[in-house]
Amino acid sequence: MHDIRIVRADPAAFDAAMARRGLPPIAGQVLAQDTARRAAQQALQEKQARRNALAREIGQAKRNGTNSVALEAEGAALREEMAALEAQAAEADRTQTALLEALPNILDAEVPDGRDETDNVVLHQHGKPPVLGFTPKQHFEIGEALGQMDFAAAARLAGARFTLLSGPLARLERALGQWMITLHTEEHGYTEVSVPLLVNGATLYGTGQLPKFGEDLFRTTDDRYLIPTAEVPLTNIVAGEIVPEGSLPRRYTALTPCFRSEAGSAGRDTRGMLRQHQFQKVEMVSITRPEDSEAEHERMTRCAERVLTELGLVWRRVVLCAGDTGFSAAKTYDLEVWLPGQQAWREISSCSNCRDFQARRMNARMRPAEGKGNVFLHSLNGSGVAVGRALIAVLEVHQQADGSILVPEVLRPWMGGLDRIVAN
Repeated sequence: MHDIRIVRADPAAFDAAMARRGLPPIAGQVLAQDTARRAAQQALQEKQARRNALAREIGQAKRNGTNSVALEAEGAALREEMAALEAQAAEADRTQTALLEALPNILDAEVPDGRDETDNVVLHQHGKPPVLGFTPKQHFEIGEALGQMDFAAAARLAGARFTLLSGPLARLERALGQWMITLHTEEHGYTEVSVPLLVNGATLYGTGQLPKFGEDLFRTTDDRYLIPTAEVPLTNIVAGEIVPEGSLPRRYTALTPCFRSEAGSAGRDTRGMLRQHQFQKVEMVSITRPEDSEAEHERMTRCAERVLTELGLVWRRVVLCAGDTGFSAAKTYDLEVWLPGQQAWREISSCSNCRDFQARRMNARMRPAEGKGNVFLHSLNGSGVAVGRALIAVLEVHQQADGSILVPEVLRPWMGGLDRIVAN
């Protein structure tokens, strides 16, 4: 959500900021509703002042025994006029809010211009794509050959975009999640949180999924929603709160299932585990002072990068361009891994600084240690990382010519010492 004062102060600059997102001018519409609301409220205050004076006049007339019929008639008319003005102000406020809540965050000045992912900019790369010495397979070919990845059975149980893992592959998925969340809690300073997997609409509104992205969510019959990511409940821990400055930063992490309808993804990544309705993910969320969020963004991204390095993966950091940056983010770094089977870079983690955009929607503020006046917090979120995509990368990068998979050393304690996965 945007501060209306920013729009009032420089409508042209606000329109320019939205133009970077590919949106047409909107400040004029917002300000028209703002003007109408303020005018109705000003007129209402004037009517209220007259009503108060009128009440005194009527009281005086009655005490004096004089006729108050005309005054009472004026009072009745005032009540109708005030009701109309209240309705006008409320309607203008609703329209203004609807306009503002549909607009994405203002981008950081360092975000490059561009229309889509082809305009993203690679910042640095860790490692070089390996030469395996044989024709590498894609993860679904590997998993099916091992007899431990079954898409047909999953489709019978639930439909398309689900996967059934068994045996060592199921354990490898579990090991990845357990190792990653332990790394973030024990070495990166995040507090583990067990969160609800069902949330209400207000919670999704706070992080920006509603109302714009409702079609991407799974909604229950009692108007709750399955979480698309643990970012939603973790960030909303501070919703409606006034947080003491001394308690910041707050860093939360959770390992949860995530649920996405993948609306608009028909025909994309239909084979394998890249784009699923249900998947595991380790999420990181930071709540910071406004002046600290840029440094926290860098710190969070390095935490995710360490995961990839420890797993022996080749990865690169990419800054998303204007056209590819998500709705709530001011700036986003994607981490992409090299998948030998696909011969392509694929996103495995996304770390975003949302600044005060989500905090305004959640009404989450900070009480400064010195000075007066509360300020809105800054929120950040990042994948630490997506478990399914990490599994894909491990399978493709650590595949062997005989079809087996070498288990990364950091995962072996979580695999009971198993160092290689072979076919059933």
